[in-house]
Amino acid sequence: MRLRYRQQVTAAGVSVVALALTLGACSSSSSSSAAGGSSASGGASSSSGGSKLSGTLNASGSTFQLTFQQEAIAAFKSVQPNLTVNYGGGGSGKGRTDLAAGTVNFAGSDSPIPSDETSSFQGKTILYFPVIIGPITMAYNLSGVSNLKLSPATIAGIFSGKIKTWNDPAIKADNSGASLPSTPITLAVRSDSSGTTQNFTEFLVDATGSAWSLGSSSTIKWPSSARAASGNPGVAQVVKSTPGAIGYVDYSTAKASGLTFASVKNKDGSFIAPSPESATAAADAPRVLSSARLRSPSRTTAARDGAYAAERARKNSRPSGSTRDWASAERGSNIVSSKE
Repeated sequence: MRLRYRQQVTAAGVSVVALALTLGACSSSSSSSAAGGSSASGGASSSSGGSKLSGTLNASGSTFQLTFQQEAIAAFKSVQPNLTVNYGGGGSGKGRTDLAAGTVNFAGSDSPIPSDETSSFQGKTILYFPVIIGPITMAYNLSGVSNLKLSPATIAGIFSGKIKTWNDPAIKADNSGASLPSTPITLAVRSDSSGTTQNFTEFLVDATGSAWSLGSSSTIKWPSSARAASGNPGVAQVVKSTPGAIGYVDYSTAKASGLTFASVKNKDGSFIAPSPESATAAADAPRVLSSARLRSPSRTTAARDGAYAAERARKNSRPSGSTRDWASAERGSNIVSSKE
């Protein structure tokens, strides 16, 4: 669709702590719409309450952002009733792929566009606009265990397949005095290209170093015994329906699904439960880079400039530490790409 603004862009999004982003890409001279979109004309009204836009905007991507996008779309519809916005989910990787192909007008992604995907955007400039943040939980299903504690090294051992039962000595060491069953551990992981996977595994790389050997990416070669599902809701369903399961699920989906989740050890040695308050503290004072990506003030290396929206927390905040304080915080923002 065509909107009469000074410059046309396609928007895209990204999320981490989770911070969520929305992405977009388009030519400044193009008047064509993404597949499924209808052409439209009209300008933004200079008066409040004006509804001058019509047509359809299509989007896909991050399932972490899904609830936010649905709420935002509903609110926007009340202001612009003649403009339809569709957000289809499908995972961050799908959103970026769809955006690059021009099949959507904007996309949600929980991590910046990886370097090996930038060529698919054919020279377009990518801009990121943060929209939402929230914790990634270590959601689990273990009867009789309601206050599980996990250190980063233990999490790395579980998700690499080295720790196979819930009474493993490493888990016992994190949970002194707790009665832990010998139930086999079932890993619940993402089957789609996922920014939540990217953020979770980046946390493991940063927090455990060589103890995590599977690397960091939006797709990971998990142990063959893992059960994979699409989207955060899919992983949540695996955890909920499988005794002994553990999975990485964004906070809002874990809460909505009624899941139990672990407290995770921070750098100060405290076990921190994910919460809106801890996410807010961890996202304190992000810095916007010249590349329009976001990085924590505490990060000093150039690598993964956009990897974390923010990882620093105030000392009096629940996640007390100077960098990453719990299993993972997911970031998200809008990304806009334009061709000059």
